[in-house]
Amino acid sequence: MAETALRALRPEDLDALAALHARCFPEAPWTRGALALLLAQPGTVAFLAERDRRLQGFLLLRRAADEAEILSLGVDPADRRQGLARRLLAAGEAWLGGRMAQVFLEVAAGNAPALALYRRLGFRAVGRREKYYADGGDALVLRREVAGLGEAAPDNLQ
Repeated sequence: MAETALRALRPEDLDALAALHARCFPEAPWTRGALALLLAQPGTVAFLAERDRRLQGFLLLRRAADEAEILSLGVDPADRRQGLARRLLAAGEAWLGGRMAQVFLEVAAGNAPALALYRRLGFRAVGRREKYYADGGDALVLRREVAGLGEAAPDNLQ
């Protein structure tokens, strides 16, 4: 079995990315069209984790001025707890290249595994968006000063 590689999204990946997003977020999957529109916006990028030509995870990231926003981060349920989310976040931070002062994201207030990961990586709650999600759930707004995720950017980022 090949090692997991990190790489930038290619146009031909959109269908597989939409399918992976649906596996990661079955309650509110983003469509291929929505992903294409999002990725067409200036300053938006997607990184993928892939092994044996199968997508395992993704990071969608946008930068503007001196801030960045994590739009979505997901790892296939079959591939969780292998450090892929951390590696994808490190790839995103490497792409930001030290030009950003802080990174923001929204996460479901009840998503304990995601909250634990983000807290370990230095994110702190700075706000709450009530009834943010379609199911009526709240989102926590998290922020982290850009100062490194505790590991180097991946060598195999393509």
